[in-house]
Amino acid sequence: MKLSSDLQAFEGVLGHHFARPELLNRALTHSSMSSPTRPDNQRLEFLGDRVLGLVISEALLKDDMSASEGQLAPRYNALVRKETCADIARDIDIGAVLKLGRSEMMSGGRRKTALLGDAMEAVIAAVYLDGGFDAAKSLILKLWAKRIKTVDSDARDPKTALQEWAQARKQNPPKYVETARQGPDHAPEFTIEVRLASGETAASTANSKRAAEQAAAALLLAQIESAS
Repeated sequence: MKLSSDLQAFEGVLGHHFARPELLNRALTHSSMSSPTRPDNQRLEFLGDRVLGLVISEALLKDDMSASEGQLAPRYNALVRKETCADIARDIDIGAVLKLGRSEMMSGGRRKTALLGDAMEAVIAAVYLDGGFDAAKSLILKLWAKRIKTVDSDARDPKTALQEWAQARKQNPPKYVETARQGPDHAPEFTIEVRLASGETAASTANSKRAAEQAAAALLLAQIESAS
């Protein structure tokens, strides 16, 4: 099969020319656009997540030969989590070439963190299957290079950091409460409030509970730091 002009341009962004272009088409096909003859990218996303993990693990070991497992683990988590994959996807504008059903397009699917993160992992898998491990490794190291060099040595996610802050002060773990849900069933938005036993609170809204919890925790950490 021959790729459309926009996907040929996207090949240039990736720096990989597909011998099997159907792999790239599949990597960019969301389940809302799938059919019996057009498979979606979910299986590729599963594989890409594993390839990404191996490459990032190796890169972190090489980047800091003296780091302990306790230092490497949070850096690894920061680099492979869905939000980071989505940020990389935005850097290369995957949203512009995603194949989405009408409902997802109408609900802003090209900007959703989960969809973008999944597509990024699926593209990694497509490159891996088409060109082998070295091709996938080259792509990942190119796209993640700056983040690997600058990842915080204490790159805990906000929820973990907030829980450790509370534990250090002998408080109960933070509580996350869903205070609102709005939007249609296929594109809900959740408002989550995080509460500390000492009385501090913060709230955030996102299109998944996990993202809203992380954002609320980050807001509360920022409040705590600015007050100290």
